[in-house]
Amino acid sequence: MIEHPRADELIEAVAGWVESIRPQLNPRDAFLSRVAVNALNAVKRELVQGPAAEAAAVARLSALLGVEGDLKALNAELCERLRRGEMDVATPGLIPALKAGIEDQIAIDQPSYVSVKVR
Repeated sequence: MIEHPRADELIEAVAGWVESIRPQLNPRDAFLSRVAVNALNAVKRELVQGPAAEAAAVARLSALLGVEGDLKALNAELCERLRRGEMDVATPGLIPALKAGIEDQIAIDQPSYVSVKVR
């Protein structure tokens, strides 16, 4: 049976290769390679952690809004309710749901910030 490398494995391999050549690069290119590796790692985290984070967000928003839908539709519904004034900071569950979504996104985008608590 042939097993192909997964996308996250390919990204990790490319990032590792870029890291391995960085010490040989001039300062500008070394900086740009570091930026590239950070971008590749963010894409890898999105591939690995993104589906669970999105499923959790859908579950939170569905419970909060009392409707079903995909993440885009639920976000649009939440925004509309906020614009109409039907929901605000006093709405039970709103702030914890938003905080959880922010923390999940930070864990993907910039995991070193996870130790910073969102108030």
